[in-house]
Amino acid sequence: MDHSERRGAAAPEGVSVRPATDGDAAAMRRIADAAYEPYVSRIGRPPAPMLADYPDVVRHGHTWVAEHAGQLVGFVVLEPAGDHLLVENVAVDPASQGLGIGGRLLALAEDEAHALGVAELRLYTNEMMTENLDYYPRRGYRETHRAEQDGYRRVFFSKRLP
Repeated sequence: MDHSERRGAAAPEGVSVRPATDGDAAAMRRIADAAYEPYVSRIGRPPAPMLADYPDVVRHGHTWVAEHAGQLVGFVVLEPAGDHLLVENVAVDPASQGLGIGGRLLALAEDEAHALGVAELRLYTNEMMTENLDYYPRRGYRETHRAEQDGYRRVFFSKRLP
């Protein structure tokens, strides 16, 4: 199912979003590595998404990919968590960043939260990924706290949905 028309969120021209399949795992790995590589030197080690087992992530479900011209250009991993939906990972290929794909994937997360009957999205980012500290608030997220988790210094965000 193409989610690009849900909630009126416009995907960039020619971009479609669909649930991930087993065959997408290798492309998701490539996107994660390319998207997170610039942060390795800042953090001092690979960010957690570079260490993920993407075949397992896809098998676990709640994962969608964005495609453009037959190529995967981004993905989002969601984790239902009772009273909220966690955006576990959102990544866009660097060559496709700035086109609205990340925003479209976050809009899909809102759609999924509504479908699950929850009124809150949560996500986190590494505090050294300073670009994200501006990106998420522009999309309605507010910082809730900072903490060390799994050996990473993370900044946690929340967004209440109407």
